Amino acid sequence: MWIVFLSAAISFIAAALSGLFLVPFFRKLNFGATIYEDGPAWHKSKNGTPLMGGFMFILGTVLAVAVCAGVYISTAGADHDPTNFYKLIAGFGFALLNGVVGFTDDYIKAVKKRNEGLNPKQKMIMQFFISCAFLAALRFLGDTDTSVHFPFIGNLELWYFYYPIMILVLIYLTNAVNLTDGVDGLCSSITVVFALAMLVIFSRIDFGEYRIFCAALAGGCLGFLVWNFHPAKIFMGDTGSMFLGGSVCAVGFVLHEHVVLVAAAIVYILEALSVVIQVGYFKYTKKKYGEGRRIFKMTPIHHHFEKSGFSENKIVILFSAATLLGGVLANLLYTGK
Repeated sequence: MWIVFLSAAISFIAAALSGLFLVPFFRKLNFGATIYEDGPAWHKSKNGTPLMGGFMFILGTVLAVAVCAGVYISTAGADHDPTNFYKLIAGFGFALLNGVVGFTDDYIKAVKKRNEGLNPKQKMIMQFFISCAFLAALRFLGDTDTSVHFPFIGNLELWYFYYPIMILVLIYLTNAVNLTDGVDGLCSSITVVFALAMLVIFSRIDFGEYRIFCAALAGGCLGFLVWNFHPAKIFMGDTGSMFLGGSVCAVGFVLHEHVVLVAAAIVYILEALSVVIQVGYFKYTKKKYGEGRRIFKMTPIHHHFEKSGFSENKIVILFSAATLLGGVLANLLYTGK
């Protein structure tokens, strides 16, 4: 366990301290956010806040995992299963490649000074190939199971339909985490809770590499929160939120417990679902009545709460508490060791 705590500590310190030079660096480059005109009016004051703060917890996580995984493997000796290390590389690579997609999006926004970065088609194509590579890596490393396990019920065998369905799940969930980043401290706070919940599960099966990964993810996000709590001095940008989305997916898919992942990631999933429902209902009512109608005041749903009078800090607390409940449920549903 001391290696797990060391991973969290290294990641926290590296992320928090990196803000001392990254915040002024991005300000100097004038890499600031451009706030959507149709967003909440009070968000206009955030215009120009530096983007790409996700580099803080990416740096912290990379450093912590590199150091602590090395220490863990050297201390485990002959008892260590090298396949677990390769699965760590696969998951971490998936997260980093999604971070690259996010960085490309942020860079276009920062240079062009507009909200449009990569268009949806470009993003989807890149995420499709990254997701294919990740699933292929897991299969190569021995995860040939093509079923979905429903705790206390049984397995639903999908055969080769499993892969196209899971590619869609990976893309949806990665983008769901991305959509959750819209209120100061929200996405990082939720991810801290998610990572700790999954850390408990990986501790139950003694999967050391992913215990280290989860601890580093939680520590890095906490370090970033030093700079991202309301009022935020820097935003994580798509660089950070896409990396976190990839990390959430990696953690869940390596475990191969899809229902458990849904429970732990329920807030992300509902955030994206609120957008799907809003857009679908708007298009339906526009076609039927000649004008589009809305179910929520604004989506993703954290903006609905904002427009209903909730402060940003209150939304962070509420959504983190919901994630905690999801994490507890995930641990109850997990039927492994």
